[in-house]
Order: sequence, then structure tokens, then C-alpha cells
Amino acid sequence: MALKSLRAILLTAFLTATPFLAHAQDDPHAAPKPKPPEAPAKLPKVGVDKTRGLDFLFGALKAAPDDMSARHVEARIWAIWLQTPSDTVALLMSRSKAAMDARQSDVALKLLDAVIKLRPDYVEAWNRRATLYYLQNDYSRSLADIQQVLAREPRHFGALAGLGMIMQDLGDDKRALDAFRKALEVNPHLEKVPELVKTLSEKVEGRDI
Repeated sequence: MALKSLRAILLTAFLTATPFLAHAQDDPHAAPKPKPPEAPAKLPKVGVDKTRGLDFLFGALKAAPDDMSARHVEARIWAIWLQTPSDTVALLMSRSKAAMDARQSDVALKLLDAVIKLRPDYVEAWNRRATLYYLQNDYSRSLADIQQVLAREPRHFGALAGLGMIMQDLGDDKRALDAFRKALEVNPHLEKVPELVKTLSEKVEGRDI
């Protein structure tokens, strides 16, 4: 996604998010929010040449003959995204994941803030914090972090799917459809996203006659 186009999307979201957030956060009976795609619990070991490795893996992901093969490739991509030479960052990320799983959002947020301050070039810290903000219905901050992710890795299908979810929640079906389609261009094997694209296509563009 071009940065200029993404900024236009973010501006629209910032203008519309506030009234939605007030309503969403006041509703204690709201259904649990679906999470954007995230790394599997177990990740394979990967080499150190990230750029060449990712280029090869994204090609393999598009060519994967079935979902099982695609999941193996996805896991390798996530492993590269999560890889860090800093033991401190690795520890903070591990603790932030544990805090999120335990629904200790404030703790997770502080840990991710620390990672981003230490390593602002580390994509997965931005992505994980974007997910946390999304789950808290804080869409403006989530969108800002998604922008940081896509500026560094435009092929991040997790962030693109998350962008689609936010736009759908905000009622902007056209931009949600665009984000989901971009996610599928990168990863045709994303769960549930093809169904979302089909539903939104019919809603936004109408049915073929």
C-alpha cells in the first residue's frame, strides 16, 4: 500500500473514530473482537538474511498448493518478522505476549512502548501494539501503528487484515474491501478473509446480473 494512500485512509479514520469509540467502550456486553492474523505459538528457526529470505517466502506463499503448505511458509515469515538480535527486545516481546494472553493490557502496552523506544525499526513491536490498541477499540492509535508497520513492511498481511477489520468496524466498507484485497494479494491463504472480500464486494460493488 502506498504511504500516501494509507495516510488518506488514516485521516478518514481519525475523523470518524471518536464517536464510535465512545459507543464501543461504553458497551460492557460487546462480543469479543476477532484478532488480526498473528504468529503461531511455535516458530521454526530461520537464517539471518531477512530480505532475500522474505522475498523467497512471499513467492512461495503465493504458490503454495494448499493451506497446510501455506501455514508452514507463513510460520517462517512470522519467524523472520519476530527475529531480533537483541536479547532484551526478545524478552520484552515474550513478556508482552504473556501479558496480552492474560488480558493484562496495561502491562503489555508498557512493555511494547519500551520495545519501540529501544528499537523503533522493529516491525513486530508496532504490529503487536496495533493489535492491542485494536482490541481496546482505540482505533486512532491502532491505525497510527499500522502505518508504521506498512511503512517498513508493505507486505505485512497481518497489518493489512487488521486495517480491513478497523475500516469495517468504522463502517467504511470500501476501504475495508481494499485492505482485505491487498492482504489476499500478499497471502491468498488467509483464513476468513476471502469470505469477507466476497461479502464486502457484493455490498460495495453490487452483485453481477
